[in-house]
Amino acid sequence: MTAAGLAGYVSWLLWGTGLETARAQDQLRTEVAPLFEEPSQAGEQERYLPGEAYAAIVIPSIAIDFIVVEGPDDDTYRSSEWTETLKMGPAHYPDSADPWESTGRVAIAGHRTTYLHPFLNLDRVQVGDTIELATQHGTYLYEVDRNFTRPAAGSGVVLEQTKRPTLVLTTCHPKYSSRERLIITATLVDGPAKD
Repeated sequence: MTAAGLAGYVSWLLWGTGLETARAQDQLRTEVAPLFEEPSQAGEQERYLPGEAYAAIVIPSIAIDFIVVEGPDDDTYRSSEWTETLKMGPAHYPDSADPWESTGRVAIAGHRTTYLHPFLNLDRVQVGDTIELATQHGTYLYEVDRNFTRPAAGSGVVLEQTKRPTLVLTTCHPKYSSRERLIITATLVDGPAKD
């Protein structure tokens, strides 16, 4: 009986949690679709609320197409606020840059094995692959320049800001473990013209 209960819990954790995320993603996509149809100019002090739709991330090489939400204003990635936010999908670190800024690193985290596992196959992303971030201010295209792992302790160094516009994606590694972080870095190669 205990084995059956444990198997049921593991099944729910790995696949059942995806139902909650799928519902959230459907609702978010409905909310942001009109905003992406006619991009607007970015406001100076624009802020997104935690859990609010921030962008759509598309990685064609691994068939990723998710809505990214704004993360909580909290330095601790493992806080309860981050846990709740990541149930909705990948999340933007609010202290990192925005795609429409001319400098800085946009940072996005996502689950690898639970909650619809948006970054399940992130390890398959290769140098030269493209990552697209569609926002209400236009679409930004990045080219991957690095795919690597680091110990979880100290992995926050990848969130440091850059002079050039760049992107970093982070997730747990290896699959079904949080011992390390899998990290993808990319450089902006195309975006909307600035007025």
